[in-house]
Amino acid sequence: MGQSFFNVRPATQADLASLVELRAYLLDGTDASYSSRTPEDAARWRAAYRTWLISRLSESDCVQIFAAEDKESGRVLGCATAIIDQRAPAPGCLNGLSGWVQSVVVEPQWRGRGIARQLMQHLLRWFANRGVGCVVLQSTATAGTLYETLGFAVSNERLLLRQEAWA
Repeated sequence: MGQSFFNVRPATQADLASLVELRAYLLDGTDASYSSRTPEDAARWRAAYRTWLISRLSESDCVQIFAAEDKESGRVLGCATAIIDQRAPAPGCLNGLSGWVQSVVVEPQWRGRGIARQLMQHLLRWFANRGVGCVVLQSTATAGTLYETLGFAVSNERLLLRQEAWA
């Protein structure tokens, strides 16, 4: 099955519920350090994410969220988020613009059909059109092959995480 059954488009306010539910595949019930551990954790991140989405979908020049939509039903099948950070210039990033990819997720029954690849290609074009030459993402082992085929390489740097209980 080819790309013809879905479109990739910027997400809208009408997609809020779908975006939250898609992100839940990443944040609820996994063994990742950032996963919610209790139903209360899940409710808190969902409320905070909904608020974040509402503000970013309408007024942010440094955040773009793409949705993959089934052409026939209009149902959102997947999504991906691009965030531009302004950092200090470095040899591989002289303008200081650094891209971060988050929440690339596809409904389980639609995986393996090119949706994540198309979402990523849209994100990478969006970054390139804004002068972002360095893009970073955190991946699961399963998705790593996709990202490598798109030009990402495993870094020899360690990712360290510090989370405050109240944050």
